[in-house]
Amino acid sequence: MQIGPYALENNLMLAPMAGVTDRPFRQLCKRLGAGLVVSEMLSSNPKVWNTAKSQARMNHEGEEGIRSVQIAGADPELMAQAAQFNVENGAQIIDINMGCPAKKVNKKLAGSALLQYPDTVEAIIKAVVNAVDVPVTLKIRTGWNPENRNGVEIARIAEQNGIQSLAVHGRTRACMYKGEAEYDTIRKIKAAISIPVIANGDITSPEKAQKVLDYTGANGVMIGRGAQGRPWIFNQIQHYLETGENLAPPPLSEQYEILREHVTNVQDFYGDISGVRIARKHVGWYLSEHDTDRQFRKTFNAIDDANEQLEALNAYFQALQTRETRQISPAA
Repeated sequence: MQIGPYALENNLMLAPMAGVTDRPFRQLCKRLGAGLVVSEMLSSNPKVWNTAKSQARMNHEGEEGIRSVQIAGADPELMAQAAQFNVENGAQIIDINMGCPAKKVNKKLAGSALLQYPDTVEAIIKAVVNAVDVPVTLKIRTGWNPENRNGVEIARIAEQNGIQSLAVHGRTRACMYKGEAEYDTIRKIKAAISIPVIANGDITSPEKAQKVLDYTGANGVMIGRGAQGRPWIFNQIQHYLETGENLAPPPLSEQYEILREHVTNVQDFYGDISGVRIARKHVGWYLSEHDTDRQFRKTFNAIDDANEQLEALNAYFQALQTRETRQISPAA
């Protein structure tokens, strides 16, 4: 798949998720098979660019692959300035956020709130595309609410004004993350425009990825929540798309090594205090299928020391592996 001058290694993308797709997680998903990873949403308000949160989101040091940075805002001029700023900071693709359904974003008429105002959508796209020499992409939802699914109209505006690829989440803003994603609108969007279309929403398995690609005709899929705690899903999907066969999840020993690497990188990236706190949610996602009674997570979330976190994870996985060995060993 091609975005501007960039040929992606495959058509699988990590969706930008605030508080999730930081540098440690992006690097991990890239290593485990994502063809493109997109950074957390960055505000177009220059007053917040020097905050610790924004500085962390802007950090791309040592990242491999194409650097795609998402920006959010409602003012065309500020969005253009934000695009220029991030290109100067190393962004190779600028992604415009018109898909976030969060109230704190929408009350500023940013994110998916913009879908109500096609003229503003067009003004923002024009300003950003004209401000930078790198490809500009766009992420949207299917519309503002189920009665106003104007995704096809927005897609045509995007194509006519220089957007190089379009990611579409199969829900409206009003739907938030409730119910099931619908792909009819994505299918209509793909039929209406010629730029690459990326399908997003509820893609949590290789079979679902194949089904969505087949139904919508989309050029690729974007995985968000499906990658939380399962960054190896990209390798699994790619294997299935190539062979039609399921690739088993990594064995427990490998899952432990991936989780340990992730937690260690989070601790190093954010420092002992914030790193310990941020690691907790990732550990919860990784262990959701194992720690069904949540007892370990309660214990883990009370740990305030980085080394103690790693020691606790080591002990937990040793116990898991011992239990698994007993279950598969033949009775004496």
